[in-house]
Amino acid sequence: MSKKKKDKQSQINYLDLIPEKAPSIRWHKDLKERVILEIENTGAFNKIAQKIFNKPRYTKVHLDGLGSFIWPLIDGKRTITELAALVKEEYGEKAEPLYPRIIKYFQIVESYHFVWFINMPQKK
Repeated sequence: MSKKKKDKQSQINYLDLIPEKAPSIRWHKDLKERVILEIENTGAFNKIAQKIFNKPRYTKVHLDGLGSFIWPLIDGKRTITELAALVKEEYGEKAEPLYPRIIKYFQIVESYHFVWFINMPQKK
C-alpha cells in the first residue's frame, strides 16, 4: 500500500462510519450458518472466460464466523461501533482484539467493493 493511501486510511475514524452492503451482492447462509457472498463476474473478459473456459458466472466468497455474524447486521443505519458492541455481546473475549479486527474486516470488504460507507469523508 502506498504511503499516501496509508496516511489517508489512518486519518479516517472507522468506528464512526456507517457501512451499507453493495446492492449488487447476493448472499445466503449455508448449512453451518456461514454467509456466502455471490459476486457476479461481469465485463468482457469474464464473458469470454465463461463461454470458452466454462468459468462460473458467480464467484462465491465464504465468510468466517465473525464475518458471518456481522454481514446480516449491516443495514446502513448502525455505525461500526454499534456493530462492534453486538459482536462483543455475542462473542465476548473470543472477539478480542475487537476494534482492530472489526476495522480490518471493514477495510477488506470495502476494498473488494462489497460494502461502502454512507458517511465516508470526501477526498480533499
